[in-house]
Amino acid sequence: MEETRIAIIGIIVENPDSVERLNAILHEYSQYIIGRMGIPYRQRGISIISIAVDAPHNTISALSGKIGRLPGVNAKTVYSNVGGNA
Repeated sequence: MEETRIAIIGIIVENPDSVERLNAILHEYSQYIIGRMGIPYRQRGISIISIAVDAPHNTISALSGKIGRLPGVNAKTVYSNVGGNA
């Protein structure tokens, strides 16, 4: 069994053209997603999304990296000190 970590990925979407690709990436990693919260901030024309995940460290890093490479999308990850086995 591979050790997993719990993390939150904070996402700011400034380019609405990237939303479809973002959703495809999240679907690709859906088995690791515990929960998702999205807040459209219409006054600023952005979306704020938080994703809670429980996955191996390298999987979380790959997910965050793919999201962060989308045009007009910023992502940062915060890890819990709690670990476990998948």
